[in-house]
Amino acid sequence: HSPALKLGQKLNEGKTKQIFELADEPGHVLVQSKDQITAGNAARKDQMEGKAAIANRTTSCVFKLLQEAGIKTAFVRQQSEKAFVAAHCEMIPIEWVCRRVATGSFLKRNPGVKEGYRFSPLKMEMFFKDDANNDPQWSEEQLLETKLSLAGLTIGRCEVDIMNRSTVAIFEILERAWATQNCTLVDMKIEFGVNVSTKEIVLADVIDNDSWRLWPAGDRSQQKDKQVYRDLKEVTPEAMQMVKRNFEWVSESVKRLLEPLASGRVVVLMGSISDLAHCEKIRKACGSYGIPCDLRVTSAHKGPDETLRIKAEYEGDGVPTVFVAVAGRSNGLGPVMSGNTVYPVINCPPITPDWGAQDIWSSLRMPSGLGCSTVLSPEAAAQFAAQIFGLSDHLVWSKLRASMLNTWVSLKQADKKLQACSL
Repeated sequence: HSPALKLGQKLNEGKTKQIFELADEPGHVLVQSKDQITAGNAARKDQMEGKAAIANRTTSCVFKLLQEAGIKTAFVRQQSEKAFVAAHCEMIPIEWVCRRVATGSFLKRNPGVKEGYRFSPLKMEMFFKDDANNDPQWSEEQLLETKLSLAGLTIGRCEVDIMNRSTVAIFEILERAWATQNCTLVDMKIEFGVNVSTKEIVLADVIDNDSWRLWPAGDRSQQKDKQVYRDLKEVTPEAMQMVKRNFEWVSESVKRLLEPLASGRVVVLMGSISDLAHCEKIRKACGSYGIPCDLRVTSAHKGPDETLRIKAEYEGDGVPTVFVAVAGRSNGLGPVMSGNTVYPVINCPPITPDWGAQDIWSSLRMPSGLGCSTVLSPEAAAQFAAQIFGLSDHLVWSKLRASMLNTWVSLKQADKKLQACSL
């Protein structure tokens, strides 16, 4: 439990939470959950003791997972059992809905589509937040024509595209995480806000068990989300206990999403200590994906027995390993390693201007039966190793996915800036 915060004025109160200014933390707010559960725009609402703490635990874990991946969010820290601190945002009044499997309201709006239809790519929808009119579905054109302005940022084509892309990336990261628990993320709704301090669009509001549909083993009859409450014919104490048990199951399971399932490592073998600066770049880039990286010095030309001993040392402990061979001039390391291990081997030769055009052939033209790849950039070699580990480690995969999104967003924003300068 953190020390009590000095609360300023109440900024907002919704069906399930209250938001307060923080007197001692300018630019931050406190998001306090309530023990209330609602459905159908609060046409049905009930008290559920303990829901605030369950929802707060769930949303804090989900935001930590996304932030560690590299997604920009408003989340700052979990403050107490029922509240978290977030960056103060002006909320964009749109619910972004992302669907992998057709169910719920989508079936009513699209007669003829059977439940279980799988969307690849993901199906995106948006709904304008307007309780009086039951949150009508909007098109991109409606959102663009509204010309919303929040915290000094006008929501135009660039901003809409960023939210659209971000929603897909966020869904895919959470989908992959839930798959580790043999659970299908069916669909999800999220909201964005404009950070009043930085003026950038960030994932805001909450992501808890009211935000998605979760089907363990892909089986709707086992659903664990708020749909169970929506589907109740009659709200009885026993039924509410069942709903609460489901919410608790989700808040416990969500903690496991933060745990790596497989831990791999990269081992960089350099032919000479003079290649150390090149290898340090590989190690630094591996660190950004959370992958441990060992550096070793060995020459396959001058000491092949020692090279194979080092190889055996790393093969012997059962830890999944990608070897990166860094050898200038004639690269013996990569081919020798590739011919003697079934682990992946990546050549990353430190090319020099004088003989580089000739030296590179020792990394490219291999005898038959050897499968080592060649990547010239140290950062790209680390990224390739991360992509190999990402196949079995959802946390590494999520960092790669967020990095891809952030690159796309930075290009989009640079283009917008350039256009504004040209005008």
